[in-house]
Amino acid sequence: MNLTISGHHLEVTPALRSYVTTKLDRINRHFDQVVDVKVLLTVEKQKEKEKRQRAECNIHVKGSDLFAESAHEDLYAAVDELVDKLDRQVVRHKDRLQDHHHAAGKRMMQS
Repeated sequence: MNLTISGHHLEVTPALRSYVTTKLDRINRHFDQVVDVKVLLTVEKQKEKEKRQRAECNIHVKGSDLFAESAHEDLYAAVDELVDKLDRQVVRHKDRLQDHHHAAGKRMMQS
């Protein structure tokens, strides 16, 4: 799995890099055919009070590309929310790849 973590208007510290890496390991546990992961961490300055921390991720898996984004006041919370979204997408993608019709046909033959 190729992992690219980049920052826009912020420096990606080693602590932030390791946090994102450990969170993305959860996706790798559910689906081992992940080819490429690109994470973009951004700080948007809309107003001085409302600094929005954003996390975006493109995942290239065997068969398709998945994308998710998340915005929050805290960058770590944005990463948590992003990984939750990606995890749901990966599980759904894996479920679609499995052949469900074959098992249903066997059950009907036994009845």
